[in-house]
Amino acid sequence: MIVKKNFAYFAWEITMSKVSKNNKVMSIKEAVEKFVFGGAIVGIGGQNISRCAVALVHEIIRQGKKDLTLTGCNLSIHMDLLVGAGLVKKCECGNGNLERFGQTFQFRRAIEEGRMEIEDFDHLSMVSRFLAGEMGIPFIPVRDLLGSDILRYSSPSTKKKYEIIANPWNKREKVLLLPAMEPDVTIVHVQKADEMGNLVMEGILNHEPELIRASKSVIASCEELISPEETRRNPNRTTIPYYFIDAVVEQPFGAYPTLTYNYYNYDEDHIWFYQKRAREGGKAYRKYLDEYVFGCDTFDEYLEMIGGIKRLNLLRREMRRLVSY
Repeated sequence: MIVKKNFAYFAWEITMSKVSKNNKVMSIKEAVEKFVFGGAIVGIGGQNISRCAVALVHEIIRQGKKDLTLTGCNLSIHMDLLVGAGLVKKCECGNGNLERFGQTFQFRRAIEEGRMEIEDFDHLSMVSRFLAGEMGIPFIPVRDLLGSDILRYSSPSTKKKYEIIANPWNKREKVLLLPAMEPDVTIVHVQKADEMGNLVMEGILNHEPELIRASKSVIASCEELISPEETRRNPNRTTIPYYFIDAVVEQPFGAYPTLTYNYYNYDEDHIWFYQKRAREGGKAYRKYLDEYVFGCDTFDEYLEMIGGIKRLNLLRREMRRLVSY
């Protein structure tokens, strides 16, 4: 008996064949081994206490990727962990803090002790630099830094931080030129992704769309792995299309102890605990890394250590309450 296949079925077969060939799902260990290397410029997604790629950072620390340059807007706890582990040689960013939880103490100490270089910009200028990288242009004109003290300081390894020129169409107007920023690899944590790498990002996007599109490779961890069929049914929900993404890692609670909008709230108790250890530094901070990072083979083991499903369900309920207002 000959079974007739209609055009729609053949189209589905072709699509699914392409999907299987473009499956970018990896373990967290595989993704970090493949795309993060010593001396890399690493873009950092997330901001303050929202969607920080903590699970990916834990794995980078365990694998000991050294001499990293970190870049982003407001680098938070995931940056502080990398600095505290001694893996960062330089940061180019807007700032580093955890909002009401205070400054990033390991970041500050490394700068004060001369163990790490810092190149200061502000948030708008960093997003502009990523936008230049995304567009493939070598520099971009801005105005926001003109007259600021940020221009008075430059890190030792920076060859040229900026250039001030006259506007070619209005010679009386000054314009500041900033170099494009194109990270070697960027790490982000998002709500949903399919196996091809289409990302669904909800809530505040921060600087991530420009950062992702400017990067040479991107690792995205996600709360939930969805099917390509669901992506095609809801194309308007795709924030970043697959061709910008190189690896997808399914890791529920991958931003813990920071929050992921629509999934769970930040863990105030654990952030305060981390901040206490980070501020003390020395043996106290090393103990934190030994217990919560090096002492865990996987991020799931870390989640068990902080209270497991009971603690995580509490954070889920808090988020449901917040989004229902």
